[in-house]
Amino acid sequence: MAVCEITGKGKMYGHNVSFSQHKTRKVFKPNVQKRTLVINGQKLRVNVSTSALRTLKKKGIIKSPTAK
Repeated sequence: MAVCEITGKGKMYGHNVSFSQHKTRKVFKPNVQKRTLVINGQKLRVNVSTSALRTLKKKGIIKSPTAK
C-alpha cells in the first residue's frame, strides 16, 4: 500500500454501514500517484497524494505542465 511521501497519508479503517445498520469492515485508501517532481534541482519520482499535488500547485512550488 502506497503512502504519500509528503503528507504521510496512508490507509484508514472504518465501517460500511448498510440500510439495516449491519457494519462490515472497510479500508479507506488515499488517492496516491507516482509523479516526477523537481525538488532542489533534482528530478525525483515520489508517491504523492492528489490533495498534496493540489496544495503544491496552489503554493506555486510546482508548475501545472510537470504535474499533469
